[in-house]
Amino acid sequence: MCGIAGLLGGDPRAAGPAASAMIGALQHRGPDGIRIEEQAAAALAHARLSIIDLEGGWQPLHAAGATVIGNGEIYNYVELARDHDLGEVLATGSDFEPLLHLYAREGEAAFDRLRGMYALCLVGADGRTWLARDPFGIKPLYVMEHAGGLAFASEPRAFFAARAMQRSLDEGAARELLDLNYVLGQRTAFQGLRRLAPGEVAEVRDGRIVSGRRRPSLPFMGRVASEARRVGNSGSSSNLDALAPDFPAPAASPPAPPQKGRDGDLLAHLDAVLEDSVRVHQRSDVPYGLFLSGGIDSAAIATLMARLNSRPVTAFTCGFEAAGAADERTQAERVARALDLDWRETRFEEADFWRILPQVAWALDDPTADYATLPTYKLAEAAKGTLTVVLTGEGGDELFAGYGRYRRALRPAWLGGRPAEPRGARAEVLTAWRAAARPPLPGLTPLQQAQWADIATWLPNDLLLKLDRCLMAHGLEGRTPFLDPQVAAFAWPLPDWFKVRGGYGKWILRKWLERACPAAAPWAKKQGFTVPVDAWIAPRAEDIAGRIGQVEAVRRLVGEDEAAARMRTSGAQRWPLLFFAVWALIHLEEAAPADALSAIVGQI
Repeated sequence: MCGIAGLLGGDPRAAGPAASAMIGALQHRGPDGIRIEEQAAAALAHARLSIIDLEGGWQPLHAAGATVIGNGEIYNYVELARDHDLGEVLATGSDFEPLLHLYAREGEAAFDRLRGMYALCLVGADGRTWLARDPFGIKPLYVMEHAGGLAFASEPRAFFAARAMQRSLDEGAARELLDLNYVLGQRTAFQGLRRLAPGEVAEVRDGRIVSGRRRPSLPFMGRVASEARRVGNSGSSSNLDALAPDFPAPAASPPAPPQKGRDGDLLAHLDAVLEDSVRVHQRSDVPYGLFLSGGIDSAAIATLMARLNSRPVTAFTCGFEAAGAADERTQAERVARALDLDWRETRFEEADFWRILPQVAWALDDPTADYATLPTYKLAEAAKGTLTVVLTGEGGDELFAGYGRYRRALRPAWLGGRPAEPRGARAEVLTAWRAAARPPLPGLTPLQQAQWADIATWLPNDLLLKLDRCLMAHGLEGRTPFLDPQVAAFAWPLPDWFKVRGGYGKWILRKWLERACPAAAPWAKKQGFTVPVDAWIAPRAEDIAGRIGQVEAVRRLVGEDEAAARMRTSGAQRWPLLFFAVWALIHLEEAAPADALSAIVGQI
């Protein structure tokens, strides 16, 4: 996990200083050191957080006449080296070096062999330059084309540090943020800056993107969905395993699926797939652990980590000190004791809310107004110094159909069913969301359509963005074993019956956990995850109402009177509006985080 930045094309005399300024703004992502390299038509910069090959893994990395800088991890680097007979040519133990040798042999096709989370720039011996991002969008990458060429970086703040762009708000994106809590697609909150799309592999020539393609996160979904519909959702799994053999095999294939369709065989296959994913996600030369909530996703990861490690695995849990707040510490502790984890709890109180709010707003230069950023940031703060790598449960709900909105989407309207769409969004925002959420292929079941909508929108632009920024602000690497091509290849084609059954989402994952870790109480009623932000804002709402409309971005988007009214009367809209106001002061008006908060809230 690192920070990367660079300039491709343009004036080589200006590229080096600009790259230096950009990477200096990203030093929190790579506290172990910075390296910058100028080439004939490129300046590449890398801020390193040392995870694998602590001595030899420095970047820019050179091999086979090519150069790469990357943020993230390529988990199957061991298998790539073994299966392609690279042992004698590898000069380092870096997880990125096998890619350079494979690119020399296969060109662009080498990117399809990667299993991991990454954003990278590769300059090949063939003179071609590539930008690439992992298929789920776990790792961020931002690009800006301008008269002087193309600039790229891990965070928007790098472009401002190099004075490569103005701090101009994209008002349409800001409206999406206020309605959805995140910004859709490749758009960002800043005019002229876009995200490289999840799975995008783009060729850059003379400072311009000249070609590109998407590597889909769920490459088989169209054909599989049609077959799943044919098989039906009656509960029969007799044809389920027949779906798997003609999948194109990824670089490191999961254990072969069972030949029979009994539930027990399917659970054994799930066990093997999940264990394999957790095993490769643990590859690290520095201490690793996990964030453990009271839910079944993190409990599943904890169960497998406990199985795979001879020493107790360190786990951190955050609980809320507020009346009526959902607190998962009791259930997390029960799981931790059953698995003999080294369990650490941290408390989130009202004082933490006001202290952390401006820090989170600073970290999220690409904003998400998801209040789950707050405990995530506090957990990272607590884990820093003990762990460098943290495994989390993101992706379990999306791949195994855990959200209640999925079940509502399956019900007829007369039983309370409704589409799994954002509620309360303005018409233009809802239209944009529907366009972004539309599956690229026909034939999906209604459940798969709802799953895909989240995988295309909320997952990369809210959940994964939150994880990246809140952990990277503390120099921690977050890893997501559910968001693995092998796990996706198993989970996506499952007929709906194995995902939603008897009023339960994630049915097959619960069934597996029932055997693997009964202490996780997989069939207990879901408590729900809420952060009591309104209870903490409400006593100050009147004071905030008198100040929030003075923030220029708020005044332009909402208006002074409407902003004040929302703060006084609407609990649901208080938090996103307050977050946006603090964010705007920091990132548009260049206020210090503490000053931004006091300008709106007053003295704490």
